[in-house]
Amino acid sequence: MKVIETSLPGMLIIDPDVFGDSRGFFMETYNEARYRDAGLPRRFVQDNLSSSARGVLRGLHYQNPDAQGKLLYVLSGEVFDVAVDIRAGSPTFGEWAGVTLSEENHRQLWTPEGFAHGFQVTSESALLVYKCTAPYNRESEGAILWNDPEIGIEWPIGQPTLSEKDRAAPTLREMPKDALPPYAGE
Repeated sequence: MKVIETSLPGMLIIDPDVFGDSRGFFMETYNEARYRDAGLPRRFVQDNLSSSARGVLRGLHYQNPDAQGKLLYVLSGEVFDVAVDIRAGSPTFGEWAGVTLSEENHRQLWTPEGFAHGFQVTSESALLVYKCTAPYNRESEGAILWNDPEIGIEWPIGQPTLSEKDRAAPTLREMPKDALPPYAGE
């Protein structure tokens, strides 16, 4: 397993070991000891599966309180996956990083607590799995506008399919600081 640091401290790309031959392939999608040794000492409490069509953009979502760390990977198709540091007081506040996750590259993305997460489907359809460190809590959920000009995410498909909630989300600047997760320092 190879772990790649991104421009955002704590956000990691994971290239798991994949063993393939003419029959197909085998890979571990998660191993607590291996991932802890790689710097992901988390306990996961919920798994989610998202099925979406080409052009669908989901995000930018977060929870506060009850922030969720997420380990994400694609079972089929391809997505452009993004995280934005929204921790009030963070030196990288408002910065984003993204990576393509696909059934071909088998990559995983670790998005730490305190980051907003979103993805856009770039294949005809995609199945995205994410393991979460906290359960979903409707009262804690929040969203940041997917195309906030101050964040400047370079989405691959210009006219995405969005939910009403995502279309109406406020910009990061419009969010009250107490609605955002705090920065605890590194």
